[in-house]
Amino acid sequence: MPDKPSQATNGPAQAADAMGGTAGVPVKTADAVGGTAGVPVQAADSPERWRQVRAVLTANRPELSRIAAGLYPGLLRVGSTDLLTRDEWLPDAPLGLDDLPLAWVEQPPSPALDLTGPVSAHVRPVDEAGGRYASYAGAVAALDRPGLFENRPCYRLLGAALAGPRALRLTRTSYFAGMELGHSVAHELAAAWAESQDGLSMAALPLRSLAGDPCALERRLSLCAVTTLTLRRAAGGEASFVLHWRDPAKVNHAGGMYQVMPVGLFQPATSAAAAVPHDLSLWKCMAREFSEEFLGTSEDYQTTGGLLDYGRWPFYRRLTQARRAGTLALFCLGTGVDPVTFATDVLTVAVFDGAEFDAAFGGLVALNAEGRVITGGRAEGIPFTEDTVARLVDGAEPMQASGAALLQLAWRHRHHLLG
Repeated sequence: MPDKPSQATNGPAQAADAMGGTAGVPVKTADAVGGTAGVPVQAADSPERWRQVRAVLTANRPELSRIAAGLYPGLLRVGSTDLLTRDEWLPDAPLGLDDLPLAWVEQPPSPALDLTGPVSAHVRPVDEAGGRYASYAGAVAALDRPGLFENRPCYRLLGAALAGPRALRLTRTSYFAGMELGHSVAHELAAAWAESQDGLSMAALPLRSLAGDPCALERRLSLCAVTTLTLRRAAGGEASFVLHWRDPAKVNHAGGMYQVMPVGLFQPATSAAAAVPHDLSLWKCMAREFSEEFLGTSEDYQTTGGLLDYGRWPFYRRLTQARRAGTLALFCLGTGVDPVTFATDVLTVAVFDGAEFDAAFGGLVALNAEGRVITGGRAEGIPFTEDTVARLVDGAEPMQASGAALLQLAWRHRHHLLG
């Protein structure tokens, strides 16, 4: 099972003390530091205090996930987890990956909120000139930049239909634009929680209130990740998997949490305009993430004219041949939204026959660019059992909501997945 993480703070009062304030007492008014008049003071104004709020978020992510999910009592969740979803996002049975078409939208709707103005000023710290950073992403880049932080092109998810007529509707965005709302509302939540003694309501979260339903994807620039549970199926039918511990020093999202693997933002391999249609494929994204997370390869690929030639990439050819031979099967189990950051995940499962897994990932790394690979001390990985799934889903370990949801769905559909 996973190694134990560092200890979180013991609730709001301790978190507030860690930030240099007293729970429930505002620490500094916006006007006192040259900010926007009337801006709520729950999120810190100085760079130092802003970084402390981010540390509170990282240290207390599981608790904040539970609280954030509770702010949406009218929304469906995936099983007993915190992941928010909709009926049409959950198929009755696993879908083959090739049975989920992708539909491109050339002229998408604009997001509902303008995050450059006063509505988000309270989560943007004061800059050296006495004003506020123009964006949350800009503040991260200047004040708390993780090892991986690039403004690369990404696919924006506009809608998902996995029950009935199926399709994922997509268009283009960029990472910095897509992260802005989600990381801002997460910061607002952590700051308000750290100063609260009596729990939270939407009244204390003005930006989150304005954002509305996190599952209304067309209202925002919704980044989506392809989140994959990789199962190694032994000859006797039993299965195992590996986990990823996401290093807070390396990643901008969900640092300090465990996650299934591989997981990656759905994005082209390069910034070339021609790569956007070329890489519009869940499978191409998954193959790159298998290489990067399992084998530790770079995300900078040799390309021609900005395009990765997948047909000439031996690793991609190997996995594609395994799909044709039936030793690798790919499924989609649903879509969901993280209640803290609004990160949106397409939930997939890859089932490898044991021999195929061992051959493809004989060079499985212990460390990669985003964190640690967790095998539970076993060459074949962590046993995929009811007890293991329950432990990870029920909060015994700090597991991301999407990973917990995917494990629970995979266990529910295990007979379909494993045969």
